[in-house]
Amino acid sequence: MRVLRTIFRRKLRAFLTIFGITIGVLALVVMGSIAEKLSLLVDGGSDYYADKVIVSGSSGMAGFSTEPISTDLIAEIEAVDGVTRAAGSIMMLLDTEQSSVNIGVPANIQASDFREQGYETFQSDVVSGRALEPDDRGVVVIGSDLVSSLEAEVGGTIDVRGEEFEVVGILGKTLTAPDKAVQMSLEDAQDLLVADLPAAIRDSIEPRTLITSIAVYLEPGEDPDEMAEVIGHEVDNIKAMGPLGFETSVKEPLKIFNQIIYAIAVVSLLVGGLSVINTMTMSVAERTREIGVRKAIGASDGAIMRQFIAESAVMGLIGGLLGLGLGVMIAAGGNQAGAASATELFLVTPRLAIGSVAFALVLGVLSGLYPAWHAARLDPVTALRYE
Repeated sequence: MRVLRTIFRRKLRAFLTIFGITIGVLALVVMGSIAEKLSLLVDGGSDYYADKVIVSGSSGMAGFSTEPISTDLIAEIEAVDGVTRAAGSIMMLLDTEQSSVNIGVPANIQASDFREQGYETFQSDVVSGRALEPDDRGVVVIGSDLVSSLEAEVGGTIDVRGEEFEVVGILGKTLTAPDKAVQMSLEDAQDLLVADLPAAIRDSIEPRTLITSIAVYLEPGEDPDEMAEVIGHEVDNIKAMGPLGFETSVKEPLKIFNQIIYAIAVVSLLVGGLSVINTMTMSVAERTREIGVRKAIGASDGAIMRQFIAESAVMGLIGGLLGLGLGVMIAAGGNQAGAASATELFLVTPRLAIGSVAFALVLGVLSGLYPAWHAARLDPVTALRYE
């Protein structure tokens, strides 16, 4: 309590100093929560790509293309040595007018031919209703992030690109791509995919021959990255991507993006640290006679230093806690506002919360070191004569 009373002797100055730390931590929490959400999405992608090869059309980005390709490629890929199973799937935007440029994963439609069953290790659980079955038609399973925006409930219906589908299941939250997916049968997705094609070629295409990607499962011991090169060489007009391709195209750029986000936030927090240095330096100057009296009656240099470091640490801690609280509220409010459009950008993780407050506390301690050292070095006789 004595430390708090000393800090708030100059209330306005103390509040402004703490406010500087608060704003810095607020920036760190808000921007860091975006980085945490994106990192989890990418980690989910890394898990998905870890043991397989993804094949897509030659003109798209490997693994992420919505370009239609033929189901005939499945048999051709399975004929490659080292391949044990190939499964066709479709992925496309849920809203045809939605921009493909998003922070994170856009709301999408997913469908597969169920050939991955028994081979796929990346799973998402249904928490309400049931999962899709191979003979399903006209039904969907909804990702957790889309429940609110689509007003979905098991037994109810939703509109997908002008078509009505019954909701038979809702997926549990994974904090990865399936949270923003509407899963349906491959046949239903093929009909929607064909409807997207230009009218001039729509009538000449058989919908049941179209998919947008193929997941390739390998024999034990085969390296996915090496097999991606083999498949790309042996099968014409496709792109094949393994785990390394995902790392290069997505994870590495995101790492740089996250570093920029954290750097901006840390700079904001360091500016708050400068205000602590200024405040503590002024405090030492104002309390020079007090320091002289304490040293004259036997206070050690270490005791003087501990006193001032404790004060700066407390200011850092208070600012950190306030910044964390405001950051959590802004993140929660942002997610609430974005729920209607399935755009939840923020995720305040325990490591981010603890790290932000710890960083503010350490910054407070470091900011108080020089003023505390200066106070401890004062000559008691000179300090007592200070006006």
